[in-house]
Amino acid sequence: MDKLYWLDQIKLQDRAKVGEKAFYLSRIMQRGYPVMPGFVVSAEILRQFLENLNSSESLVADLPDSSLHLDVTNWRQLQQVAGRLRQEILTASVPQQWVSTIFQAAREWQTGCLILRPTLAVSTATPSMKNISGLLESVFCQCEPEAIARALKRTWSQIFRARSLLYWQHSGINLQQISLAVLVQPVENAIASGLLKANSSGWEIEATWGLGIAITQGEVQPDVYYIQQATGVVLEQQLGNKILAYGVDDPAPGAFSQAVPNSVLTPDHTCLSTYVIQEAQQKQYALQEEYLQQIITLGTQLVSELGKIFTIKWTIAQQTTSGKLYITQVSSPQSVIPHGHFIRGLGAAGGRVVATALVINPQQKPEQLPKGVILVVPAIAPDWLPLLQQVAGIITEQGGLTSHAAILARELGIAAVVNATSATSLIQTGERLLLDGDRGEVYRIRGEGESGKGGEMERGKVAENPLSVHLPISPYRSPVTSHLPMIATQLLVNLSQSSLIEQVQSFPVDGVGLLRSELMVLNILSGQHPNSWILGGRQAELLELWSEQIMQFARAFAPRPVFYRSLDWRSQDFPSLSDSLQSSPQSMLGERGTFSYLRNPAVFELELKALASVQQAGYNNVNLLLPFVRTVEEFVFCRRKVEQALLTEVSQFQLWMMAEVPSILFLLPEYVKAGAAGISIGTNDLTQLLLGVDREQGQLAKVFNERHPAVMSAIAQLIQMAKSAGIPCSICGQAPALYPEIIDKLVELGITSISVEPEAVERTYQAIARAEQRLILAAARRKLH
Repeated sequence: MDKLYWLDQIKLQDRAKVGEKAFYLSRIMQRGYPVMPGFVVSAEILRQFLENLNSSESLVADLPDSSLHLDVTNWRQLQQVAGRLRQEILTASVPQQWVSTIFQAAREWQTGCLILRPTLAVSTATPSMKNISGLLESVFCQCEPEAIARALKRTWSQIFRARSLLYWQHSGINLQQISLAVLVQPVENAIASGLLKANSSGWEIEATWGLGIAITQGEVQPDVYYIQQATGVVLEQQLGNKILAYGVDDPAPGAFSQAVPNSVLTPDHTCLSTYVIQEAQQKQYALQEEYLQQIITLGTQLVSELGKIFTIKWTIAQQTTSGKLYITQVSSPQSVIPHGHFIRGLGAAGGRVVATALVINPQQKPEQLPKGVILVVPAIAPDWLPLLQQVAGIITEQGGLTSHAAILARELGIAAVVNATSATSLIQTGERLLLDGDRGEVYRIRGEGESGKGGEMERGKVAENPLSVHLPISPYRSPVTSHLPMIATQLLVNLSQSSLIEQVQSFPVDGVGLLRSELMVLNILSGQHPNSWILGGRQAELLELWSEQIMQFARAFAPRPVFYRSLDWRSQDFPSLSDSLQSSPQSMLGERGTFSYLRNPAVFELELKALASVQQAGYNNVNLLLPFVRTVEEFVFCRRKVEQALLTEVSQFQLWMMAEVPSILFLLPEYVKAGAAGISIGTNDLTQLLLGVDREQGQLAKVFNERHPAVMSAIAQLIQMAKSAGIPCSICGQAPALYPEIIDKLVELGITSISVEPEAVERTYQAIARAEQRLILAAARRKLH
């Protein structure tokens, strides 16, 4: 078993491995909704398990390559085949390493009870395939190795039950098309549980005491609340018939204080107990007004995520002094997409948005864009940033997850799909689209409410989520910090837009790990290259504007550090900013980074004067980060310029460098001797230079892999070299945000800080906390042994 897929780390490319149920829960969780934590045992594990059942007499031996062509109309044969298949699975042994991995991960929750939820993905599903939510059932078990192994086999075996085999054949599904993963979550005693069923005509909330299994098994008639969707007003409520409740066996003191426990466990001797509700409590509604309003508020937020038709299962977990609302399951939102996706690309920036398309000719960059459109364009260069402030979504034909379009969209909080082949020819200006930045899909929306007018935002504009409610510019809200544990690894944020400062400065971050100067100054250059300002005698004016831009970040985050990265421009990235001094516009690398400072130091000197002005204004928290340093000589040149600007007169000032040109793997000790006070690993450029892949080419997305062993080895070497040299090592590329699973490795290696986009702050914080907790637990166990 290579790894477990934690809900807060699942990415779009993991969808087939984790199944639809877990995938949609992860999407909701990663947008800040209260989802019960969990991890997924991927579908690949079941395939490996079946491949190891190699008895010559085994029916499972040919799986998953066999389609099991049996006559499902012969009920006797169907029952016999299903029985043998399930028996083979239930009597087989699960590798001890797998069980140990699951058990150790589950122990972090400090719970005695687990639920294993089947989460299915079916490739090339046929039109006859219907809702399969009731086909496979969840399995409860004690948090013990043997119980986990049994529960895992019970869950897997369900795809071979008679009714399952019957369903697969009637739906035209071969077994090879089925990917069954298992979502593992903790089970806590609950005050109440139930469902929220939302549709366009109104909502129904069902509720019962304790865990929701009583509703699932039809053992209670739940309370029902009828809600007016538009206002959240309770129109009517009906008291149910709730005699029994389910809880965790041997409940904690105080749980179900009004219930009388039944001494008999559930039939399979799981970790659950049934409870008889006292007569007085049977006459009460299961939901207190406070919790009812929480569920209604949650449903209101989910409408913008899932559309008007969806179902969620929820539970109010019993805490020490109160209850906490969690989502345990969310229905597939596919039902709100009437015609299926017609364009697929890479989901580059999360969110769902419905708006009018505007197709742009790349040779004719517009002066401005209408507000609230979905921009469709072959590619986006960084100098498009001022135009993107008002758009609702972005679709590009080119680019990968670390392309300029993807980075700009994530920083601005705009839903985006990149590498959408032929998008500009398939889409016409004025069409109404649904863009799903999580799934990397674009849908053409027709029907009621279609205006066909280009440039106007249709209803349902913003794919709002808890990180975006009521924010007109960027969908970020400060993560709730009351429940966040303390972490030792510094968490920083990548920024460039002063318009985001007010929203981001209250985030639980230790400062700005990457202030992208080239994107920051686009807002003040008025379409002219800095050289043009200087040659035109407007240096003093530009210096004042530049200083004020930096000062806004220094003021907002003081005393927390701000790492200002000096200009790193390639001429082809900023075609609108003409500069006669640039001589190699077609070069893939360009005369970028510190090499350009040697050739024309005037702009770099202006930047240093701007930093000096910020210091003179009393802000000592701004440091300098040199980009794309190729040689020690380039670094020494820049250090001397820094000294001449008197920046080093302030004792807090630090001169860092980006670690992105592979030569740093050999030269870091020399850079440290030359005065480098720290390094920040830029995984985007480091990856493309190590693997020889242009990160702007989306068709090479599988090759451009920041988790490649060569890249991870280089990162590990840089961290170790920095530790040996006694300097801090940060990482500010896209890798930690795109692939949170590498955070475990970074923390284990001893990374000093991790800097990510605003949208990734909360999940990165949680991933760091979990990684640190694992290290502490591992150390404690080693000490005990």
